[in-house]
Amino acid sequence: MSAATDTAPTTAPGNPFGQSVRDSLIVAKRNLIRMTRIPEMILFGLIQPVMFVVLFTYVFGGSMKIGDSTDPDVYKNFLMAGIFAQTVTFATAGAGAGIADDMHKGLIDRFRSLPMARGAVLTGRTVADLVQTALTLAVLAIVALLVGWRPGFADSTNVGKVLGGFGLLLLLGYAFTWIGALIGLSVRTPEAATSGGLIWLFPVTFISNAFVDSSQMTPWLRHIAEWNPFSAIVQACRQLFGDPGVSASGAWPMQHPVWASLIYSILIIVVFRTLAVRKYRSATA
Repeated sequence: MSAATDTAPTTAPGNPFGQSVRDSLIVAKRNLIRMTRIPEMILFGLIQPVMFVVLFTYVFGGSMKIGDSTDPDVYKNFLMAGIFAQTVTFATAGAGAGIADDMHKGLIDRFRSLPMARGAVLTGRTVADLVQTALTLAVLAIVALLVGWRPGFADSTNVGKVLGGFGLLLLLGYAFTWIGALIGLSVRTPEAATSGGLIWLFPVTFISNAFVDSSQMTPWLRHIAEWNPFSAIVQACRQLFGDPGVSASGAWPMQHPVWASLIYSILIIVVFRTLAVRKYRSATA
């Protein structure tokens, strides 16, 4: 009995990659079904970003200067790329709390007893979180349109570029869920995972070009903001959406934000997926 629990279960014969994909999809389906049975979890996830849109739009809309304008409509269109990016990154806390909850309840140990790929548990969880993030982003885009956001406000654009912007947002959101997964595996309770998942996100999202023009920051803070991965995705979305406030900067991520967003996201996935899977093996061994 001890030998059976101390060694990793073997997967069914066949293509290991195909087995891993199937196992990941099964775990993702399990998490999606669980989400539908707890509708308040989805509801609360939708309310927070909607509140951010309404509050920032109507509270700060007339006091922020974008370029040479303090027009609330200009700030409204400037703001939305930052709100979209903040929404997908804040999903990190939910991902960490969900994994920590599974660990706390012993569910992960039950998964270990099954003949399934080791990384499938975490991959399935992050894929399910990505689906929830996509739903939240769709609702948020509808709310943004209702309050006056218009893609192409400052530049001609097309549907392909807009969809490309949302694709970059989802990729960054998926990358950040792996950070949440690592946090969830590193703490003992879901509450600690939620707190740990939010504390570091505030400086990442606010020391950026999301809510203010980074050119108005002090020089040392502006350099941090310009090399912040979060700023790169915001800059990329403003370019693709045709929104105002695209920062003029000599920093490479600000000059090539689409490429910078892709590189940052892929690096985060590779690094934190590796660390999370390694932590998963040691945490449940």
